[in-house]
Amino acid sequence: MCPLIDEIGKRFESLHKNVKVEVQCGGSGRGVSDARDGKADIGMASRALTEKEKDLYGFPIARDGISVILHRDNPVNSLSNAQVASIYTGKIANWKEVGGHDARITVVNPQKGYSSVELFTHYFKIGYEDIKASVIAGDNPTRIKALVEDPNAIAYISAGEADRNARTGVPIKPLPFNNVMPTGRNIITGNYPITRPLILVTKELPKGVVKEFIDYCLSPAVVDLIEKFDFVTYMD
Repeated sequence: MCPLIDEIGKRFESLHKNVKVEVQCGGSGRGVSDARDGKADIGMASRALTEKEKDLYGFPIARDGISVILHRDNPVNSLSNAQVASIYTGKIANWKEVGGHDARITVVNPQKGYSSVELFTHYFKIGYEDIKASVIAGDNPTRIKALVEDPNAIAYISAGEADRNARTGVPIKPLPFNNVMPTGRNIITGNYPITRPLILVTKELPKGVVKEFIDYCLSPAVVDLIEKFDFVTYMD
């Protein structure tokens, strides 16, 4: 969330000349503890608050989701969680094992450190070190390029990026999970399973400039920044 909130903060500062927004990174745990301990007016957490954190206030400003994508010409139209995990760990190596052509599967995996990696490995219950990748790629466009150039590839990218590319004619095919497609609407409503909320956290009910900043983060004024970082806005 740091790069997103940093850019929102700069835009907020331009509208409020006497306000300075200082953004510090450190993970969701730090975001929650700093808000609770009064070290920060607002904390950041890329997950829902736990039962032990229900004394805090959480304000979801966006959702982070991932789509598992295939080439549009691949006849496979769905995969189970177990099949995806088996493909990525090398237990399934040929598309014919899951109803596709007799062709070796090219596994495209991001470099460690991307938020999509954390979400993917957590959801499919696999360790990053257990993934048997054919191609190590970087950001979303790099992964899409690798898949477009290889019809036998499988990759995962930001759900927002997948949705936008598929709608504009890029030959990729996002897969459904639990029979739900990773559209923006399904991510907003929480129907698509591979997502997590991005929330701002406060110890007390916000007021003053803190409330103004959170309201700004929830407004249409920052939708372009949310989409820039491939998150999905809560705005309809």
